[in-house]
Amino acid sequence: MTIEERLKLLRTVGEEIISENELKNLLISGEEIIAYDGFEPSGQMHIAQGILRSININKLIKAGITFKMLVADWHAFANKKMGGDLEKIKIVGKYFIEIWKSVGLDIDNVEFVWASDLVKDSEYWKLVLQVAKTNSIRRFIRTAEIMGREESFDLSAAQIIYSCMQTADIFTLGAKITQLGMDQRKVNVLAREVGPQLGFWKPVIINHHMLLGLGKPPKTTSTVKRAIEMKMSKSNPSSAIFMTDSDEEVREKIGKAWCPTGEIKENPVLEYFKYIVFESLDKLDTKGLTIERDEKFGGNLVLSSYEELEKLFVDNKIHPQDLKTCLSFYINKLLDPVRSHFERNPYARSLLDQVKSFQVTK
Repeated sequence: MTIEERLKLLRTVGEEIISENELKNLLISGEEIIAYDGFEPSGQMHIAQGILRSININKLIKAGITFKMLVADWHAFANKKMGGDLEKIKIVGKYFIEIWKSVGLDIDNVEFVWASDLVKDSEYWKLVLQVAKTNSIRRFIRTAEIMGREESFDLSAAQIIYSCMQTADIFTLGAKITQLGMDQRKVNVLAREVGPQLGFWKPVIINHHMLLGLGKPPKTTSTVKRAIEMKMSKSNPSSAIFMTDSDEEVREKIGKAWCPTGEIKENPVLEYFKYIVFESLDKLDTKGLTIERDEKFGGNLVLSSYEELEKLFVDNKIHPQDLKTCLSFYINKLLDPVRSHFERNPYARSLLDQVKSFQVTK
């Protein structure tokens, strides 16, 4: 791939890139480029973490970038996930990896790094403290959204350390690119500020889109609170499609999804077509999307692009129920290999059973 082809591919991942010129220079340099993301193991995995994350990581790998995935077990511990039980958190982390093995992530080209291994090194904690010394506590509180929290002085000291750890992770892993969700933007910007102060680089930020939950958008005026409530979240099971949900559960959840006629703004059903289904047509072994309709309503539609789908929906030529039925069919096809893996693999099944028995905490 040429530099421009690689850039074009990476633009399809990044809802925001800071900055594209720096990214282009990295690609031109010819050096090995490491990108990273980190995930808190907490509860069952939903399709934003499973399918969408795999799509994005595979694109980075195709663009010639080395990818490291941080299993942020100690971060989840600091953020009181799974009741603050580190052993449960580690079990969830292993379950997450099994999901990615079965959903189509290019697992052979992803290095999984556990935070519990990083924290064994005193140099890591030295760097965490160096990061902590660069700013006031107020500056770190402003990054609280990375933990699914609002800015508040009620955060625990451990949650303040979290931001320092996440910043230190970037340089410990040698990541020139941070490839996380838009909700992680503030801490990544912090890393760009403190990196040069500590003798490191300014990491390029490629922020991917945060997939909406299935419910109606909240009315709150708080930007941070609204963003937290709108994204797909395992703490609100009815708004999330989990990677091991049954065929019936998927159809039931999508059937109840917010999808007003002709409305495209903040419409989760349309989002899943745009970011998941149309991005997975090769896996679905089809060149176009088929929406089945009764002959009296015009018969079946075969669409080749999301833009075509959106236009027809805005023009009220596709009924929300037909859209939901179609989406359920394709999401279930993408989840079938995952279900099969957890049914046939005793180790994976054991992990899932344990995770389902744990109480999810925010």
